[in-house]
Amino acid sequence: MSEPEIYRALKADHDKQRSMLKQLSELNGDTEKRRALFEQFRLELQSHAAAEEESLYAVMLANPELRDDARHSVSEHKEVDDLLGEMIDLPFGSKEWEEHFSHIRHRYEHHIDEEEEEMFPAADQELDDATEKKMAATYEERKPVELEIARDNPPGSDERD
Repeated sequence: MSEPEIYRALKADHDKQRSMLKQLSELNGDTEKRRALFEQFRLELQSHAAAEEESLYAVMLANPELRDDARHSVSEHKEVDDLLGEMIDLPFGSKEWEEHFSHIRHRYEHHIDEEEEEMFPAADQELDDATEKKMAATYEERKPVELEIARDNPPGSDERD
């Protein structure tokens, strides 16, 4: 039995985000290349999180067996978004910025590992194929829309709440 499309799409995004975090950690200081990559990461993360909440988490919140996992993950999304918002206000590449980046990388990688290892298998076990197909369609539809919204709404803002 193959893995449902929703989890494959989310994991593909996670792999892309892990790669971007690694690349960012290998660059130093305040360079144009690093600024551009960080902005690309920010947009990717914000659009992914919002689309994931509107597809997978919306369904999980409606299911008593999955609700606690979904609430936990939504709160972690908010935490990471707030940390990104704090970073925007720091001098790019400063010691403080680097410390925030290290913290956010650790928190976000923990979050996506937890999703992949615990939450996705639990959801897959609980949800039927038709629901998972609908979630995948919702995710694919919402992600580009959320990318445009993210361009106009910095992280840590209340525009998305």
